[in-house]
Amino acid sequence: MKIPGSSIANNQAVTTLSQDDEYSFRRNFPKPILWSVILIFVMGFIAGGFILGAVHNAILLAVVGILFAAVVALFTWNTCWGRRAVVNFISRYPDAELRSAKNGQIVKVSGVVTCGNVPLESSFRKVPRCVYTSTSLYEYRGWDSKPANPTHRRFTWGLRSSERHVVDFYISDFQSGLRALVKTGCGARVTPYVDDSIAIDINPENKNMSPEFLRWLAERNLSSDDRTMQLKEGYIKEGSTVSVMGVVQRNDNVLMIVPPPEPLTTGCQWGQCIFPASLEGIVLRCEDASKNDVIPV
Repeated sequence: MKIPGSSIANNQAVTTLSQDDEYSFRRNFPKPILWSVILIFVMGFIAGGFILGAVHNAILLAVVGILFAAVVALFTWNTCWGRRAVVNFISRYPDAELRSAKNGQIVKVSGVVTCGNVPLESSFRKVPRCVYTSTSLYEYRGWDSKPANPTHRRFTWGLRSSERHVVDFYISDFQSGLRALVKTGCGARVTPYVDDSIAIDINPENKNMSPEFLRWLAERNLSSDDRTMQLKEGYIKEGSTVSVMGVVQRNDNVLMIVPPPEPLTTGCQWGQCIFPASLEGIVLRCEDASKNDVIPV
């Protein structure tokens, strides 16, 4: 049974994901440590400025300035490359064999997806029989453009609308051939790392918008005035190859992968100057499904 778009939000079998489920270095970094670092540098600059004014010695101020620049560079590096580092961590994590996996063991399983009882359909391309869908509308804000959201800064892309859903599905393990039920529906905690592709690009000079895009905007009561917009869509359809990280659970000969009770940490990646990241719930990884071959199931 395919779920119509209007009833997805009200279906208890569907997990609706928010932007908080996406990786963000700012949200991942512990706030007490961040404020402690800021306080230390504030005190260092005050002490350096006092010594410079009192004895005309700028050594402390220079040292604090160099350390501050290094910390800012490190934080900027993690903000830009943190997600890629997490994806590399998932790729390097060894695949487990479900046949020998113990109950309660954290595993990574790679295999082919099969839909469960409630398949999804992508909202723009109308791709049927999906287990995960994501459609996001971004707008570019110039000097005099309207913001896409309250935190949208000028000369950047801002998120105006986002729809992301996931349901329970089956995965057939490449290692053992066993099939397991992945419990990502019913409000489960899920951290997706699924690549989106650009479905459509709109700029003010292009007056001839596609009828499908205008219909999509109208269904969501979004204006189609002179704005620079970009619609991105990602999905995992039946037959796609995915990697799943979660906890093995065996109930009455039913093999399941469920969210772990505690977040999984990636640890510090010193060689890449990357801070540890926490992966909450079931981790779902899939490359751009629109470019991949689908295995018939």
